[in-house]
Amino acid sequence: MTTTAATDLIFGLTRVVGLPAVSEKAGAPLSAEDIAQIVTEADRFCTEVLQPNALAADRAGAVYANGVVTTPPTYPAAYAKWVEGGWQSLSAPAEYGGQGLPHSLWTAMTELGMAADTSFMLGPMLTAGAIDCLVHYATPDQAARWLPRMVSGEWTGAMCLTEPNAGSDLGVLRTRAEPLANGKYALHGQKIFITWGEHDCTDNIVYLVLARLPDAPPGSRGISLFVATKVKEDGSRNDLRCGGIEHKLGIHGSPTCVMLFEGAEAEMVGEPNRGLNAMFAMMNNARLGVGTEGVAHGAAALRLAEAYAAQRVQSGRVIAEHPDVARMLMEMRAVTLASRLLALETAICVDRHAAGDTGAQARQALLTPILKAWCTDRGVETASTGVQVHGGMGFIEETGAARILRDARIAPIYEGTNGIQAIDLLVRKVAKDGGAEMRTLIEEVKRTPDARLRAAADALAAATATVIAAQARDADAGQSVAVAYLEAAGWVLGGWMLARAAAEDPAAYGPPAEFYLRRLLPRAAGRIAEIEGALAA
Repeated sequence: MTTTAATDLIFGLTRVVGLPAVSEKAGAPLSAEDIAQIVTEADRFCTEVLQPNALAADRAGAVYANGVVTTPPTYPAAYAKWVEGGWQSLSAPAEYGGQGLPHSLWTAMTELGMAADTSFMLGPMLTAGAIDCLVHYATPDQAARWLPRMVSGEWTGAMCLTEPNAGSDLGVLRTRAEPLANGKYALHGQKIFITWGEHDCTDNIVYLVLARLPDAPPGSRGISLFVATKVKEDGSRNDLRCGGIEHKLGIHGSPTCVMLFEGAEAEMVGEPNRGLNAMFAMMNNARLGVGTEGVAHGAAALRLAEAYAAQRVQSGRVIAEHPDVARMLMEMRAVTLASRLLALETAICVDRHAAGDTGAQARQALLTPILKAWCTDRGVETASTGVQVHGGMGFIEETGAARILRDARIAPIYEGTNGIQAIDLLVRKVAKDGGAEMRTLIEEVKRTPDARLRAAADALAAATATVIAAQARDADAGQSVAVAYLEAAGWVLGGWMLARAAAEDPAAYGPPAEFYLRRLLPRAAGRIAEIEGALAA
């Protein structure tokens, strides 16, 4: 039985993670039919508006000339349709003009949009993160001035963290904020790798900028968050500009900008010297989005590979019938489905928290680094396998398989590299509570009837105790196996999600679940053996 990304998302939302029941508990019930209608319409937009022009957009790329950034020719019209369809407002709060729908539906839209055209969808994804940050930290006056236009999509948002000397170590950033007489600030500094930092799809852009006050303490304790807009409220251009765009391996249509703040007028958001706390709201939102981006890369690669394998004839039959090609396709299918369901499981935690589930935030915090790292690594691997299914044609740009692999490679680096995600999982999520939340999750996995999955969960529980002890004894030794631990957790949780899907619909989801549990789940044992060997050395 063949399924599509859209039907999988509908099934996952309605039958696996239980969105109808969660939405009812939140007081805004959505039926399975409502959810299906929204996802189906999102899929239609992505396949009809974004996907047909993605390859041409990649070839055209974003262009910088004379201080002006131009996106691929089809993007302004596509973005206008995005705004017209109300897609940016999907899960934004109603008080700012949003539709107030569950975050898990936004996650479904993120996957479909990223699979259609990653370069395009990066802009709306980061705008959603900026909206989330401002909802929580802006004053009522600031929110009233900025959020309605961001929620509608009239304005986009950009996150300005990285500097030439300050990547993941934000404590050494140098951008400064000088107080002005009117209670605002003048920003001076350079930011790099700013996704959609300048473009021609909207007239205004809201920049969330990390900077230091004159009397700020050193390190990360001295960082504050500011908002500067491209166009000020009086209609004049702010003192900021794009100094150039990067020439990248992939995501060619997405302008990755060097942004120069040359006395730009800005307002502080949140408390002085507490900017990282506020920015992490946006970063955590983006991490969920980037993990979903990894799912989308697998989905896009699978779509192309299945279509090619079904019509390419070799040795008297289509290559989809050749055993090794069939194996590759099933691995792509199983891993992508496991990743998709894990993304929905993480996203539903946001909705459960909104519905009053007090334990949902801890579960989301635990799952987010696993989703971000495991799913983006799988996205790169699946995109590479997609090239392999195409054979020599996969290495040719016209098929589109190479573009997906090029686009996918940035995702394990975005929003904190996957090594940093692994350290975050070990230190801030698992070791911080002595492994309590992870043990609770493992116990849920062990309730599955599949003996292979129960055994893998037992091994993960033992590995959890091992890495917690190693971290307490020698932080460097513990962190040296953090990636292996995260990988093991990802393979086990992916199997758990597939087992749940198969239990709901054995005909459609039994075959990929069985393939995964038989041939892919043993990879968790390999990573656990790696942990044991490294710590025994």
